[in-house]
Amino acid sequence: MEIAVVGLSHKTAPVEIREKVAFAPDILHEVAKSVRGLDHVREAVILSTCNRVEVYAAVRSREDGIEALIGYIAQYHEIPIEELRPHIYVFIGVDAVRHVFRVASSLDSMVVGEPQILGQVKDAYEKAQQGSATAHVLNRFMHKAFSTAKRVRTETRIAQSAVSVSFAAVELARKIFGELTGRTVMVIGAGEMCELAATHLVENGISSVMVTNRTYARAEKLAEQFSGKAVHFDAFSKHLDEVDIIISSTGAPGHVLHAADVQAAMKQRRQKPMFLIDIAVPRDIDPAINSLDNVYLYDVDDLQGIVEVNKKERAKEAEKAEEIVRQEVDSFLKWLKMLDVTPTIRQLREQFDGIRRSELDKTLKVMGDNLSKKELKSLEAMTQAIVNKILHQPTICLKALADESDADLSLDSVRRVFGLPEADVIDEEE
Repeated sequence: MEIAVVGLSHKTAPVEIREKVAFAPDILHEVAKSVRGLDHVREAVILSTCNRVEVYAAVRSREDGIEALIGYIAQYHEIPIEELRPHIYVFIGVDAVRHVFRVASSLDSMVVGEPQILGQVKDAYEKAQQGSATAHVLNRFMHKAFSTAKRVRTETRIAQSAVSVSFAAVELARKIFGELTGRTVMVIGAGEMCELAATHLVENGISSVMVTNRTYARAEKLAEQFSGKAVHFDAFSKHLDEVDIIISSTGAPGHVLHAADVQAAMKQRRQKPMFLIDIAVPRDIDPAINSLDNVYLYDVDDLQGIVEVNKKERAKEAEKAEEIVRQEVDSFLKWLKMLDVTPTIRQLREQFDGIRRSELDKTLKVMGDNLSKKELKSLEAMTQAIVNKILHQPTICLKALADESDADLSLDSVRRVFGLPEADVIDEEE
């Protein structure tokens, strides 16, 4: 029994390929159940996000199991396997375990440290459980992936520094104001960058959003998204005294916000701090504004500088995270290897105990009713002790086999010597 991963991601496939192989969230339980029903596949979990589609499986046969998984993806989405195969990656054994632990810990994400992936992996596992597609191996495996991700989050700072311009703006705003609850933001422009920055601010507690744009209809549409208020572009300066944070990203050839406007607003605000983020190129906001008291202006270069510093910091934390993953991989593999040994030990003990009981029954029939209950109990204990002592050293040796590279060959030899049936992984939970 081995862990296998078959998938593709933003690293190996363009979006037009990822779109073709994506699975709808509401059918993941059915897909996982179907995959578990494939020959050579015992258990399965399907992860499908915008950046990756992966199948995590416990397989009986390495080669046959992998081909079954690749074939299923191609057949399900009606894609020629030749078209799909160049984008597919395959991990088996220790590489598969490491990969899934890194995915859950956000070490394989487009943005290292992003928090969404762990929730997506957990959801994929829940869907697989709904489809009865997991059992002893993947249940233990997925929970180990979750605990590994938790260790990475709690023992490193991998997710604590902003690595996007929009989130860097939020980080700065929180340093200036502390709590953002009760604050008001004005968005100048209705493009993607403004929308993303506003989204991050709202998620971090901003209470009120104003939106202005040269096209008023676009301002209304974005304002509605945040339950905010649209203001006309030619009159937005009249509302500056109401806002604590300004985000600006327009396509204007020159400044749209001038020092005189902000200076007037600051008088009305009684010098309460104002934070301005200019993410436009060319710049929307007059740099002279930065000279005003209690006014904090950052442009895209300032934010990018913060992002680069934070990326370096995340890279250092990622090294610590990789060590945690290595430790957890070793721990899980030791457990997984014991799954191969445990059935053999169990079968060996059952065989010897069966022989013990058979021979003891023969002896008791010969002796008839001449034995007392105490003597019967002593005979039972003696025969059990003989079996235990005989199997003590073989059991130790079999457990030690779990760490050897040729464990399968050794176990096969043991089973042949004692005439044991072919062993399989135990299915019951611990």
